[in-house]
Amino acid sequence: MGLLFVETLPGPKVFKCKFCKVDSASHDAIVSKDFHGRYGRAYLFKKVVNISLGPTEDRQLMTGLHTVNDIYCSSCQQMLGWRYEKAYCDSQKYKEGKYILEKSRVLKEGW
Repeated sequence: MGLLFVETLPGPKVFKCKFCKVDSASHDAIVSKDFHGRYGRAYLFKKVVNISLGPTEDRQLMTGLHTVNDIYCSSCQQMLGWRYEKAYCDSQKYKEGKYILEKSRVLKEGW
């Protein structure tokens, strides 16, 4: 299989995978806290770490059609959210290249 490289994030406020406690995102990377995912509230981040991407697919979301990849914890393979690959509506283009982490799938540390 190979050796798993896990990135540790600096700073007092870090989001971690709820299932294995591996760092996922820094508080400083939050773009918005006003999102909804499959399991309820979600956060939009400009950068996340320790993830792997699922296949690209078109998905009809609350704000229209987007091309997305589900994202999984690279340590335990639990689904954490998704990455916006492409937005088809001009008003949603700001999401491209950003990540959704489901609030119910991450823990806050240092708050």
